[in-house]
Amino acid sequence: MHAQPTAPAFARGPFEPGAMVILTLGSPREKLWGAIFALRPEGLSLCGIELASFEDLVSIIKEGDAFSPSVVFFPMHRIERMELDLPDGNLPSLSQRFSSKTGMDAAPALLRHAIENLWPPGEQP
Repeated sequence: MHAQPTAPAFARGPFEPGAMVILTLGSPREKLWGAIFALRPEGLSLCGIELASFEDLVSIIKEGDAFSPSVVFFPMHRIERMELDLPDGNLPSLSQRFSSKTGMDAAPALLRHAIENLWPPGEQP
């Protein structure tokens, strides 16, 4: 009798809270980069920034200034596309670029800011 192989952690699905994604919205068209805060049938909560502001965010962090990623809910009817922020061949992902330029992991940096500001100290999840 052979033991059943265990499924890898990502077998639940790649779009779990904490996953770094690039989000394309419609009406109006927008592109965002960030960490999934929550994904539900009614929509997506994302902690992140507009994609066009990526280099500005990196500069702010490198200078040691405070940064404030947005925590925003988008209803499903606005979401056109959501893709994991993964490298493409020799091109690093945005998360990898963020880490190499700031020395910080993207998802924890973004989500830590959100958690610290959404819940009082001692009540954080």
